[in-house]
Amino acid sequence: MKHKYARIIIDNSASKLDKLFTYILGEELLEITQVGMRVVVPFGHGNKLIKGLIIEIVDEIKENYKFKKIIDVLDDKPIISKNLIELGIWIKEEYISTYLEAFQPILPPGDYKQVNSFIEIISKDYKSNIIEEEKIIQYLKKYGIVLLDNLKKDLNILNINKHIKNLENLNIIETTIDIKTSITKKKQKCAALCEGFSLSEIESIVGERAFKQLEIVRLLYGNGEMTLEDIMMSLDTSLSTIKALEAKNVIYILEKVINREAVKREIAKYKKHKLNLEQNQVFQRIMKNVNSNSVHREFLVHGITGSGKTEVYLQIVEQMLYKDKDTIILVPEISLTPQTIDRFVGRFGSNVAVLHSKLSQGERFDEWRKIKEGKVKIVVGARSAVFAPFKDLGLIIIDEEHESTYKSSQNPKYQTVEVARKRIEMEDAFLILGTATPSLETYNKALKGEVELLELNKRANQLNLPEVVLIDMREELKDGNKSIFSQTLYEEMSNTLNKGKQIILFLNKRGFSSFISCRNCGYVVKCKSCEISMTYYKHIHKLRCHYCGETEEVPHICPECNSKYIKYFGVGTEQIEEMVKEAFPNAKISRMDSDSTTKKGSYENILQSMKKEETDILIGTQMISKGLDFENVSLVGIIAADTTLNLPDYRAPEKSFQLITQVSGRSGRGKEHGKVILQTYNPDHYSIVHAKDQDYIGFFNSEIILRKEFLYPPFINLMNILIYGKNKFNVGKLSKEIYNIIGREIYYIYENDYKNHIIGPNPAPIEKIKDNYRYQIILKLSDESIGNFKKLVKRVCIYNEYNLNIKDIKISIDINPVNIL
Repeated sequence: MKHKYARIIIDNSASKLDKLFTYILGEELLEITQVGMRVVVPFGHGNKLIKGLIIEIVDEIKENYKFKKIIDVLDDKPIISKNLIELGIWIKEEYISTYLEAFQPILPPGDYKQVNSFIEIISKDYKSNIIEEEKIIQYLKKYGIVLLDNLKKDLNILNINKHIKNLENLNIIETTIDIKTSITKKKQKCAALCEGFSLSEIESIVGERAFKQLEIVRLLYGNGEMTLEDIMMSLDTSLSTIKALEAKNVIYILEKVINREAVKREIAKYKKHKLNLEQNQVFQRIMKNVNSNSVHREFLVHGITGSGKTEVYLQIVEQMLYKDKDTIILVPEISLTPQTIDRFVGRFGSNVAVLHSKLSQGERFDEWRKIKEGKVKIVVGARSAVFAPFKDLGLIIIDEEHESTYKSSQNPKYQTVEVARKRIEMEDAFLILGTATPSLETYNKALKGEVELLELNKRANQLNLPEVVLIDMREELKDGNKSIFSQTLYEEMSNTLNKGKQIILFLNKRGFSSFISCRNCGYVVKCKSCEISMTYYKHIHKLRCHYCGETEEVPHICPECNSKYIKYFGVGTEQIEEMVKEAFPNAKISRMDSDSTTKKGSYENILQSMKKEETDILIGTQMISKGLDFENVSLVGIIAADTTLNLPDYRAPEKSFQLITQVSGRSGRGKEHGKVILQTYNPDHYSIVHAKDQDYIGFFNSEIILRKEFLYPPFINLMNILIYGKNKFNVGKLSKEIYNIIGREIYYIYENDYKNHIIGPNPAPIEKIKDNYRYQIILKLSDESIGNFKKLVKRVCIYNEYNLNIKDIKISIDINPVNIL
């Protein structure tokens, strides 16, 4: 008997089952089974039926076991392509994750076990000579859209998949997939006039006394097909009145499939702009490589803020459409997505899908399905959109490529830029990285010729960059100014508001104040679960932990010394908002941070208010620091430039430079020259000095020397092994054991220098989060040795080949982390 073998990922998260299982693919399933389909298989001693995903189909295998057979195939078509399967396997190895974790971002949104195949008839006049196919047709005529599983069970036809495939090839039936939460596609009931009647004939049938029915008839005659909801709202009528018309056979009611639209607002057309000389040079250089199918496939567009990078992207995407190629555009923050959507949907209309975390599961699934079915050629989204299931990918654009949000914080802890590089390599596509402040790693690659460097050094509106005024807050304090606003910032805000211009105030700290402390004994209120100071929120008059979300009442006396001198210190965006309201009572103020934007659509509402100039002052955290383009903003105030600089992280100077440069770039994007007031207690730090002058090259040259001296990326790879659990002693003991095992191998390779290549085990900078004590071991590894250490760490930490006591302890592995807190 003819058969093949399928390698399958089974739906079980146990680490010991993290491998491919082999099953016989019987003759009856051969013709209709492909890689990327889900199947039902018997698993374990009890042959429990479980779902799995086919990763590979082979003719022969070396193993000599008694194999079980695949029972059924759940899908009519693969839910993921061979290329995406290959990408998932690469992610598993690259980021030390399990199969299930690696495939989670690649599979359809939500739980892939809840994805169902649906089937419906689309040509009801067809009659088949094949008995089995005719049974399928009659069943679908009777029941409409049905679950493929139900059709198979009810008809019990031998080799039914083969007959379904044939009918689909003849365009008699259509199969699709949807999530379990909507057992059928989302539908709306509509009404339309029956054909073959004139308006006067219909009016005669209805009768002159049926006033409401006549109104409905005339409405439908003027508008054509309408939803029942719209008819009832327009005419203040009832469903029974519409049904009465249906009974008279003058109208018919039908169900129409509707998509859960991700973009629910009207978007104006975004006109095409003529590229200036610099923009055109970048455009031509990239298109020359694309048109010649060059081996140079990656570009860094290093363009100052306001240099018009987005217009270059838009015109390159337009060229990709002419070539019938698909494009993925990634933005780092959900707050940037509405503006990017405005531009791409405004230019390319319904050819754009949107993927980001603020969509409901149903909306995300519908957008994903549009991409999968080839109904759109462009997707705009955040990090996970890099996995968009395009069939003919030609281009990936990663805007603000330096942003830390492109690194996943959940397993698999992938770096989006690296995944994009792998994907364009697999699909012969091109990659554009765009930013005013490239990551050191990317710029270093460009200097080495691994990435083609293209520069935009002038603003698209021909104006100069905004003037940056550096304010030493130590001097303000000496002069008696204890306010968070320097005298200069206050005066500039007054002048700007008087001119009818808008202001952005930036502080990378949300909440009302940073912490609550006792001035008598120094006690700081910390989260009991996280050992981190809690932030005070005035609008709820509570303390909240930014790591676990726990809230506490505000103490009125110190729990340590019973002193009454306990109060809040430091400031957050909520307090800034209150102070600005006091200083400028007539100004219209909005705040944008992760607390004020929890409601769906809140980002869009705040941005639209700024765009329409209904807001005078926008206060926010880093989500306002990049990409936003408001022509009427002429002043940016950076309240405390040192916030990021003081973090215990080797990337702190780079992050500070990027934030200051990016937020400064929000000023002066219209016709009027902009100004930035930069307040700091550390005016001589090289990251602040270079950010003031928008001097990326100067900053890069200063920072790269330190990275080389202290052995940090891009000169080495980091691996952070985080061990955490409820019992501090057990966590510390296991950390030491892991350190000893890996340390032996480090010593073997790096010998006398081994202590510079393994750091720890130490308590993490944030030692306790959510009642878990955290220890970390940091490895510094060369490109040549990192592969072997990944295998070793996997054996030690995931497969536990050394039989360590890991009960109630978890281990997280992060390759080249964006922070080590």
